[in-house]
Amino acid sequence: MKYSFPSALCFPFKIFIAVCLFYSCSENKQKEDEVVVPEKPIVSKPRVIPPDFNSDSSFSFVKSQADMGPRVPGSKAHEKSIEYFKKQFERFGAQVLIQTGNATTFDGKPWLLKNIVASINPQTTNRILLAAHYDSRPFSEKETDAKLKGKPCPGVNDGASGVGVLLEVARILQQKNPGIGVDIILFDLEDYGMPNGGPEMADSWCLGSQYWSKNPHKQNYSARFGVLLDMVGAKDAMFAREGYSAFYANDILDKVWKAADKCGSGKYFNKEEYGEITDDHYYINKIAQIPCIDILHYDIYKGSFFEHHHKNSDDLSTIDKNTLKAVGQTLLEVIYNEDH
Repeated sequence: MKYSFPSALCFPFKIFIAVCLFYSCSENKQKEDEVVVPEKPIVSKPRVIPPDFNSDSSFSFVKSQADMGPRVPGSKAHEKSIEYFKKQFERFGAQVLIQTGNATTFDGKPWLLKNIVASINPQTTNRILLAAHYDSRPFSEKETDAKLKGKPCPGVNDGASGVGVLLEVARILQQKNPGIGVDIILFDLEDYGMPNGGPEMADSWCLGSQYWSKNPHKQNYSARFGVLLDMVGAKDAMFAREGYSAFYANDILDKVWKAADKCGSGKYFNKEEYGEITDDHYYINKIAQIPCIDILHYDIYKGSFFEHHHKNSDDLSTIDKNTLKAVGQTLLEVIYNEDH
């Protein structure tokens, strides 16, 4: 059976149908005209497996410095170390510059400081900064024996360890180009600060980095970030999140601490934060305005640096190859996974 409508109802119904069809077609047309942008899938960059850090090689670089004796400014060992660093960096293909500048220590003595700058891939715009200090403290004020207080610190963990790690990093970067530019700076006159000085004497330390931060080795120099190494060779070292590092460069702390976990060095990198330490990174942050962190041996539970800090016992016996490996491998993890 077919249904038919009375003629009186047919016309209004046709109008109703036409209106419905109009809006339906308009809606469909609007949907057709809409550009649907598909969501971009989040693709994580595959991890680059960096070369292995050779702790034996790094230890040999530390030992070479220790064999020279304390690298106290003005000493033969200090001058000899500068020539040694220059020769090694050039052997590894780096462009080397010795930056000189005038400085006066807290005791009124004038000095011609010498910072060593080694640049890998110097033509590359995207750069990162790695640093350590190479000088030794002229006295050992933390010794209990009065006869030892006036003797210079050997400065093997406090100085030579950071340099030893960076020399090995430079050697590896020559073998496998990271693509990104890397500047390694060894600062002078870091450890000639006033003994037992208060906060007002904080600027008596880190004279080499203060000078460089005000007078970079290259005009308009910039780097994505910096990593400072200080006392990075002792057995069972603890590297926690230092206060100035967290304030100025917390994202870099996260980057480096995650890298340590990825490469198996996480047990050395404590995730707790502690107070501010005046070190070379402070001036790189404040003056040069490059976000820079400090990988520094500081026991947050004892509230002190490593046990031989500023003592005559800071000699080669304090160095553990496993710690050198942990720090060096972490740096390589960061470098080779940095976008370029």
